[in-house]
Amino acid sequence: VQLQASGGGLAQAGGSLRLSCAHSWRFFSSSVVGWFRQAPGKEREFVAAIRWGTGITYYADSVRGRFTISKESAKNTVHLQMNNLEPHDAAVYYCAAGSQYGTTQSDYRYWGQGTQVTVSS
Repeated sequence: VQLQASGGGLAQAGGSLRLSCAHSWRFFSSSVVGWFRQAPGKEREFVAAIRWGTGITYYADSVRGRFTISKESAKNTVHLQMNNLEPHDAAVYYCAAGSQYGTTQSDYRYWGQGTQVTVSS
């Protein structure tokens, strides 16, 4: 199983970026794809997740209302639209996949490489 994250870069505070996670896994309806992020010196933290079959979404409180996770089934891709970015959103973002929803790293079996998001104030 391969997960390929892309779309990171530099944005100004208040700006937007869209991350994408392309995967090679044949997801079952109960599969979950999530995004985590890790800033320097901090623990990796949950950002958002989506159930592949139903499209039900979950968000960390810190990003709810600003970030939107969505799936593009035909392309086996999950997107994370990040709007109104704030300096504290700067981190390496990772996509992950698993068979159940959760907010901890151990809930996800497969991980992609990270993509850097930088936010200038």
